[in-house]
Amino acid sequence: MINNDRYKLIGLMSGTSGDGLDLAFCSYEKNKQWEFEIIQAATIPFPEKLGQSLQSAHLLDAESLEFLDIAFGTWMGQVVRDFCTRNAFQPDAIASHGHTVFHRPEGGMTRQIGNGQALCEASGLPVINDFRILDVVLGGQGAPLVPIGDALLFPDFDFALNLGGIANISMYTGGQRIAFDTCPFNLLLNHFSRKVGNTFDAGGNLAREGMVIPELLADLGQLPYYSLSGAKSLGREHIEADFIPLLEKGTHAIPDVLATLIEHFADNIAGVIQHQENPGTNKKQLLITGGGAYNVFFIEKLSEKIGTYANLTLPENEIIDFKEALVFGFLGVLRLRGETNCLASVTGASRDSCGGTVFGLFP
Repeated sequence: MINNDRYKLIGLMSGTSGDGLDLAFCSYEKNKQWEFEIIQAATIPFPEKLGQSLQSAHLLDAESLEFLDIAFGTWMGQVVRDFCTRNAFQPDAIASHGHTVFHRPEGGMTRQIGNGQALCEASGLPVINDFRILDVVLGGQGAPLVPIGDALLFPDFDFALNLGGIANISMYTGGQRIAFDTCPFNLLLNHFSRKVGNTFDAGGNLAREGMVIPELLADLGQLPYYSLSGAKSLGREHIEADFIPLLEKGTHAIPDVLATLIEHFADNIAGVIQHQENPGTNKKQLLITGGGAYNVFFIEKLSEKIGTYANLTLPENEIIDFKEALVFGFLGVLRLRGETNCLASVTGASRDSCGGTVFGLFP
């Protein structure tokens, strides 16, 4: 029987960077405030064929996408079953983000694959997934979903910045939690790193060798996404339609393109933080997680730009690497409790909601 204030869930996160499945077995306990522990976590690389299919999923026909949806859910379930058997873990449930294929909230559509029923059957555990669609139906962006976790699991930080395939930030302002995607991140850095034979730009060292291209930096700042205000989110579609054509238009050296991207990202994120707090007030606290936290060159650039506004904190590697999986487990906990796990102040929906589809029986 699930304890009403204590839960053990496995959170699964397959991000837009496409480097593997993040799996975190976590405990959550409600006392005066929520407390958590990441008991054990791992990143499971995708099998080569599956990884290639996920990367090109947005190009598949409808039938092929349905087959991939079931295959991916089955594979995740087998991974979880093996993980639990090997470690003698007994989670209450799995909470899965899935792999985003399409995200067009302006048209009322978002699609994350990783079939919940297949995941449930392969793992032998109850499953909560498809966390985004209710918010989109309610007129919201369906993203970002992590801010409720920022607010309840990391209450000591004024800003929470996640540097994944896309960078997003969460904060309190005007008495409410807001959040949005600030700019692309690893999706673009990895795209251009692959052009010179690297999976990613380790530590930002390749970007460090480059020179910022002023005209390209100016053009990036004029892209349509940055003229939007309020709740907004970026999808792979926007990056492929707007960012990549602009960046590939010239014959610039790859280190220079990477250096320009780092400058653009740092300018953009620093601008968001500086807009929230005026100089001379107490310094605020900024938590940085996600794979981009290991990009030393970017962290240096951002630190220079926000030095008078906020203290930058890089937590232990386990939080950097698995915060999103941790939070999706927590979204599952809130779904089981029937409590809000998606904030309208963040997404722009007509109301707060408790999203997630449940598969399997709970004890």
